[in-house]
Amino acid sequence: MNQSRQAGESRQFLGHPWPLSTLFGMEVWERFSFYGMQAILLIYLYYESARGGLGIAESAAFGIVGAYGSSVYLATILGGWFADRVLGPERTLFYSGAIVMAGHIALALVPGVPGVTLGLCLVALGSGGVKATCAALVGSLYAPGSPKRDAGFSIFYLGINLGGFAGPLLTGYLQSSAGFHYGFGIAAIGMALGLIQYAFGRRHLAEAQRHPPMPLAAGEAKRYLFGALGALVLLAAALVFGWLRADTLTDVILGVIVVTTLAYFVVILRSSQVSALERRRVLAFVPLFIASAVYWALYVQSYTVIVAFFDQRVDRQLGSWTIPVGWLTSVQALTIILLSGVFAWLWSRLGQRQPSSAAKFVIAMLVIGASFFGYLPWLGAEAAGMPLWVLVLLLLGFTVSELCLSPIGLSVTTRLAPRAMQTQMIALFYLSLSLGFAAGGRAGEWYTQRTEVAYFMALGTVSLIAGVLLALCLPAIRRASAGTE
Repeated sequence: MNQSRQAGESRQFLGHPWPLSTLFGMEVWERFSFYGMQAILLIYLYYESARGGLGIAESAAFGIVGAYGSSVYLATILGGWFADRVLGPERTLFYSGAIVMAGHIALALVPGVPGVTLGLCLVALGSGGVKATCAALVGSLYAPGSPKRDAGFSIFYLGINLGGFAGPLLTGYLQSSAGFHYGFGIAAIGMALGLIQYAFGRRHLAEAQRHPPMPLAAGEAKRYLFGALGALVLLAAALVFGWLRADTLTDVILGVIVVTTLAYFVVILRSSQVSALERRRVLAFVPLFIASAVYWALYVQSYTVIVAFFDQRVDRQLGSWTIPVGWLTSVQALTIILLSGVFAWLWSRLGQRQPSSAAKFVIAMLVIGASFFGYLPWLGAEAAGMPLWVLVLLLLGFTVSELCLSPIGLSVTTRLAPRAMQTQMIALFYLSLSLGFAAGGRAGEWYTQRTEVAYFMALGTVSLIAGVLLALCLPAIRRASAGTE
C-alpha cells in the first residue's frame, strides 16, 4: 500500500498531482449520470403521458427543476458536515456516489410520481455529498498560494463537462428512441462505472483525507441524532398537513436556504477555531457569495426556460432527423470542453498577471448578461424561429461566463476557507448555487411567450448591474484576501 501511494505521488496527471486523475474520473462519471438525467428531466415532467411523461404543467415543471437543482446544492451542507465531523472527505465521497446510483435506479425502475420523488431525493442527497467532498479533495492537492491551483480546478472542471457531454447524448437518444426510463437507466450505469474507477484509485489520496478534521466529541452524536429525527418528523408533518406541496416547494426551499446560509455564516465567523485573519477572509467571501447566487439564478434558465425554448422555438431539424431535446445539455458541455483547456492554459500562462478571482467573477456577470440580450431578436409573437447556429453561439457566451466563475469559485473558496472548515466552506459556496437555482426556478414560473421579451431583458439587466456592483467591491475584497492569491 505504501509503495503504491509513493508511486502515485511520483506520477503526474497533465502536470498536476496524480490523485487529480482519480477525482477527475469520479467527476466524469458522476456528472455523466447527473447531467444525463437532468437533460431529460424537464420534458419528462411536462410531456403528456402519450409521450411517456407525467403531464405536469410547464410552469410547475420549471419550479420543480429549480427546486431539485437547489436541493442538490443544499445537500452539500449535509455532505460537508459528514466529511468534517463523521467520515472524512474520502469516504463521504464514495458513499455519496453509491446514493446517487440508487437514485438513478429508482428513476429507471419505479414509475410515475413516486419514482420521481424517491429518485430525485436520493440523487440530490448523494450529489450534495459528492460536490462538497470532491472539490475539497482537489483543493487539498495544492499548497497554499500555488499558481497551479486555478489551472487544476479548470482541468477538474473539464472532467465535469466530459461527463456532461456524454451523459445527455446517451440519455437523450435513449429517451427519444426507447423511452424515459431507459435514459434514467443508463445514468445509473454511468454512476456505477464511476464508483468502480474511484475504488481502484482512492488509495493514492492522502491519509488525512480519510479522517474527519473535526470529529464529533463524546455525546455530540446523540444530540445530532435527535435533531435529525426531529427534522424528519417536521418534514412528515409538512407533507401530511399539506404545508409542503408542489406549488409551494420552491418558496419553502428558498426560505430554508436563506436561513441556512445566514446561520452557516454566523457559525463560521463565531467559531473559536477561526482566527482573526481567517475571519476577514470569510467576510471577503460574502460579496462573492452574493454574486455567485445571482449568477446561478440566471444560469439555471438554461435548464428550464431555454430548454423549453429549444424544444418549442428552435429549428432542430437536420435533414429528416430531429435533434433530441436532451442534447441541448451536451451542446453546452461540448462548448465548455472546447474552451476549458484554453482557459486552463490562459490562467497558467498569465501566472501572477491574471485577473484576480473576484475580477473573473465580474467578467462572468457581464458576459452572461450580454448573452441574454442576444436572444431579443428572436423573441415575441411575431419573431421567426431561432436557427440552431444562433443558439449555439449564444450558449458560447454562457460557457465563457461559466469558466470565469464556476471553477474559479471553487478555487477561491478553498483559498479563503478557514483551515479547520475547508469542506464546510465548499458546502457554503454551493449554498450560493442552491439559492440561485431556487430563485431562478421561481423566476421561470413568470415566463410565458407573452412576457418573454421583458423576461430576457430583466435577466440581462440584473446581471449587468450585479457585475458593476461587484466591480466596486474589488478593492475591499483584494485587501481582505491578501496573501491568498
